[in-house]
Amino acid sequence: MNLNSIHNVYFIGIGGIGMSALARYFVANGKLVAGYDKTPSEITDSLRALGVEVHFEDAVSSIPKSCLNSESTLVVYTPAIPQGHLEFEYFKNNNFKILKRSQILGLITENTFCLAVAGTHGKTTTSSILGHLLNECDVPLTAFLGGICENYNSNLILNGTEVSVVEADEFDRSFLTLSPDLACITSMDADHLDIYGDASELKKSFVDFSKRVKPNGKLFVRNGLPIDGITYGIEDDSDYSVQNIKIENGSYVFDVKTPKTLLENLQFNLPGRHNLSNALIALAMAVEYGCPHRQLANALASFKGVKRRFTYQIKTDNFVYIDDYAHHPEEINAVHQAVREMYPNKKVLAVFQPHLFSRTRDFIDDFAKSLSQFDELLLLDIYPARELPIEGVTSAWLLSKIANKNKQLVSKQDLLKKIHESNAQIVLTIGAGDIGEEVKHIKKEFNVAN
Repeated sequence: MNLNSIHNVYFIGIGGIGMSALARYFVANGKLVAGYDKTPSEITDSLRALGVEVHFEDAVSSIPKSCLNSESTLVVYTPAIPQGHLEFEYFKNNNFKILKRSQILGLITENTFCLAVAGTHGKTTTSSILGHLLNECDVPLTAFLGGICENYNSNLILNGTEVSVVEADEFDRSFLTLSPDLACITSMDADHLDIYGDASELKKSFVDFSKRVKPNGKLFVRNGLPIDGITYGIEDDSDYSVQNIKIENGSYVFDVKTPKTLLENLQFNLPGRHNLSNALIALAMAVEYGCPHRQLANALASFKGVKRRFTYQIKTDNFVYIDDYAHHPEEINAVHQAVREMYPNKKVLAVFQPHLFSRTRDFIDDFAKSLSQFDELLLLDIYPARELPIEGVTSAWLLSKIANKNKQLVSKQDLLKKIHESNAQIVLTIGAGDIGEEVKHIKKEFNVAN
């Protein structure tokens, strides 16, 4: 498909983080963009501010007239839309060009030098760091990010079209539409078993992705993963390795051993060993691309983070509130490690909203183990996202398996009251659902109180 022949782009699920990055891209390229989403959000507000027409009722009559021409309109959809979606059925039955988000990314990036970040955890932070490093080194790039990068207050970095940075998403095997020049795999923990069935099928898809790297390209893998490539790791014998780690004023200071040299006294401001690992692989890919070491060091130190990735909402001497997107047991473990490293002697209250009935069921014991590590736990109901309830899979079931004695189910209405009742110095909100909408209320309440 020639994207130049398209005048209108219509998104079904335009408020999704990955979809909205594409919407911004097409707006910047002079296309007329419109779309549907289920609910208003900060993302849809920001798109409307760019002139994008967004509506929230699934109705063919709400589609702008300009997007009803099948010759000049491209329809982009997310696999998360429910079956029987009226607008989707209309476009399908009237011979419109309809592509998944991942297929569009494949089309946009196929004629660029493509750097792709894959893995069940760390994609968004790693691709955001990588996009920032390349941008600060004046690389003519477009970066499509799965989160709002604090440096740009956007999920799109647009500074040219020769190079692209993308998240290679394993959900629905989307990443198999890409053909990257440089790629990395950060992790291969079991997830999305509603799609894959079992962990072996998920691992097989990562092997298939590794074969998508161009013949003269390079693949980086975290040390220990069962795929061949250039290895990276922390304090080990990897090809790229972080060494001599120190914490100074809440930041990491460290050296990086590369296959050719030693980069000394680098600084990175995000807490947690998982973020240090993300910084390392982004740095390694930028080094292999050919960025100057001195510029890379300055760029790494200036990276501010990604919204909802260990984001400090309140940070005072006697009270800290952090928000994080973690929705898998391994991600919760990483958040726990980071908070204990930064605040070793403080009481920690975690507020967690499970995401998806199937994920809660598939990893129930791992969730219980990871959540038991916090001093105190408030558990919200499961956020269903695209799923219908599964009998017996509830937050009450999860709560019964958690070893921590200081635990309770809580409604959103009672959340502020329950946080007040705790004497924890550190409060975390964790989850990928609409718990993110509660952040501003908690921040407002406790900014006043502290």
